[in-house]
Amino acid sequence: MKRAPVAIVVLAGIVAGVGAGYYFTRPEAPPPPELAVLYGEPRPLPEFSLVDQAGHGFDRGRLLGRWTFLYFGFVNCPDICPTTLATLAEAGKALSDLPARDRPDVAFVSVDPGRDTPQVLARYVAHFDPSFAGVTGDAGSLDVLARALGVAVIIGPPAADGSYAVDHSAAIFLVDPEARATALFGMPQTAATIARDYRRIVAAR
Repeated sequence: MKRAPVAIVVLAGIVAGVGAGYYFTRPEAPPPPELAVLYGEPRPLPEFSLVDQAGHGFDRGRLLGRWTFLYFGFVNCPDICPTTLATLAEAGKALSDLPARDRPDVAFVSVDPGRDTPQVLARYVAHFDPSFAGVTGDAGSLDVLARALGVAVIIGPPAADGSYAVDHSAAIFLVDPEARATALFGMPQTAATIARDYRRIVAAR
């Protein structure tokens, strides 16, 4: 009759030992992002139909299986857009040691389709990184994607010379391999911070 308590004590010790071993050997969770704001739940993107700088279709399917930075801007942007694309190019270099499957793509989505043709975008994005996609399409199709991400776009009235101003959100969006918006990067953005946050987000998957 005295053996049962002894067996229970031995079993409890084994369970405790296994639990302690797991606690002390389990990998540590990556620290939270410094700049990126994570969505509570990733947001699936809707179906959309755009084209890249080579005239190839750019739709939701192009985002599957890869991590992608999406940035909305326009070629005639005087400061924020070229600065952001240069920052993303530097962040890409900082992530070049990752396995190919984990290195992020970058897609520059024009909010000025009237001027930003595929040919214009081809010259523009190549200046920053030849691997960047330059994306455009008709205003309605662009609006589908912009609205899904909460991107605000305001096109001003034309001036006497036909030029016009374009105001838009400056956030960078990170889309996961399931074509879901996972995080956004607000201002101020630096290549080092984006690269560190990207590693943490991917490691936490």
